[in-house]
Amino acid sequence: MAKDKKKTDKEKLGKKVQKSDKVKKVKAEMAEIKTAAARHVSPLAPAHFPDLPVIEGVEFASASAGIKYQGRTDVTLIRIAPGSSIAGVFTRSATRAASVLDCQAKLLRPQKTQRGAAIIVNSGNANAFTGALGQRAVDDVTGAVAEKLGVPQERVFSSSTGVIGEPLPANRITAVIDQLAAGLDPAGVAGAAHAIMTTDTFPKGASAEIEGEGGPIRIAGIAKGSGMIAPDMATMLVYIFTDAAIEPELLQKMLSARVDGTFNAITVDSDTSTSDALILAATGRSAAKPIARAASDAGRAFAQALDAVMLDLAKQVVRDGEGATKFVEVQVTGAASRADARKVASAIANSPLVKTAIAGEDANWGRIVMAVGKSGARADRDKLTIRFGDMVLARDGWRDPDYDETKASIYMKRQELIVAVDLGLGEASQTMWTCDLTHRYIDINADYRS
Repeated sequence: MAKDKKKTDKEKLGKKVQKSDKVKKVKAEMAEIKTAAARHVSPLAPAHFPDLPVIEGVEFASASAGIKYQGRTDVTLIRIAPGSSIAGVFTRSATRAASVLDCQAKLLRPQKTQRGAAIIVNSGNANAFTGALGQRAVDDVTGAVAEKLGVPQERVFSSSTGVIGEPLPANRITAVIDQLAAGLDPAGVAGAAHAIMTTDTFPKGASAEIEGEGGPIRIAGIAKGSGMIAPDMATMLVYIFTDAAIEPELLQKMLSARVDGTFNAITVDSDTSTSDALILAATGRSAAKPIARAASDAGRAFAQALDAVMLDLAKQVVRDGEGATKFVEVQVTGAASRADARKVASAIANSPLVKTAIAGEDANWGRIVMAVGKSGARADRDKLTIRFGDMVLARDGWRDPDYDETKASIYMKRQELIVAVDLGLGEASQTMWTCDLTHRYIDINADYRS
C-alpha cells in the first residue's frame, strides 16, 4: 500500500511538473510573440522620426510608472507657459473616458491665459468605463500636477489610452510626478511621442513653419494611433503646439474647422475610441504679431500650415494601422451632396471585403460596387465610374471595354493605392484614407490584453 501511495504521489508530481513545463512553454512562446511584435515596424512607416522644432514655452518629460508593463515609458508630462491659449476637439462617443469628459468641461470655462497650463498623458490604461473611480483618478492626477507645477487644476488636462474597463492606478502616476517635473525639457518631444504609444509601431510627429508679420511662426505636433481608428472629432491622441499668439476663441474655431478634412477623414477599422483627444496650445512666444482674424493673410497662412500638420499626423496614423501593408486613398467625386460623398467614401474605406481584397492584391472592383450600393447615398448604376489610380475599371454601369485584369493586378501590388469613384450626379466630393485588413490585425487584437 505504501509503495502504491508513493507511486501515485510520484505520478501526480510528474503530471504537475509536466503541466508546469507546459505553462512555462506557453508563456515563453507568448513572450516571444510579443517580443517579435515589439520589433515589428509598419512597412508604411516613415524612415525616421522628424526633427521637430522647439516651440518656445513648451517642455516635455517622460517616465516609467509601470501602469501596465514594468520598465516601459508610459507617462508624459507637458508644461505650457503662462499666456498660452488652449483648444481641443474630442470623441463624441457615448462612453467617453473620464479624462475626455474632464478636458471638455475645463475648455468650456473662460480661460485664465495668464496662468500656466499642463498636459499629463498615460498609456496602458484608458480610464474609460470606470465610473466615479475614473473621475477620482483624473482629479488625483491633475491635482498632483497642478500642485507640483504651480498651475491651476482647471488648466491641467489629462489623457489616457489603453485597456478599457480597468481602474487607472493613479498612485503610480502621482508617484513619478516629481521625477517628471525635474526632467522637463523643451527638446523632449521625441520621448513624449514614444511614451504615448500603445500598439503603435512608430512614433508620429510633424511640423510646419510660416513667416508671420514680424517673425517666423512654428507648429509642431505628435500623435498616437494604430487601431480603433474611425474618429469622431479627433483621433486617438494628438498634441499640437505653436508659438503663435492667438486668443482661445479664435484658436478653437481654427482647429475645429480643420478636423473634418484630416482626422475625421481616416479609418483603420471603423471603431471610434472612447478616448480620442486633440489638444492644441498656442504659447504666443513668437516675435510675430498676434493673429487676430482667421480671414487675415497671417490667419490664412497659419490655418494652411495647421491643416498640413494635422493631415500629416492623420496619414501617419493610417500608415501605422494595425497589421497594415497598404496605404489607400479613397476619392469620391460627382456626388449629389457632400454628405453623400462622405457616405460612399466611408463605406468603401471601412468595408472588410474591400480591405481584405486590397490585402490580397486582388483587383476585385465588384466589392467597390457593393460598397457604393450599401452606403445609403444617392447613386445611379448607369452613371458610375470606378478607377484604380488612372486605370478605368468600370463606367456607365458596365465593365470598361479597355479593362485589363493583368494591369489591374500589377497595380494592386503597390504599397500606396488610389481607389476613385465618380457618381456622376453632382459636384460634391470627399477624400478619405484607409489601409488594408490583414491577418496580423487579428493577431494583434486577439492578444491585446494578454
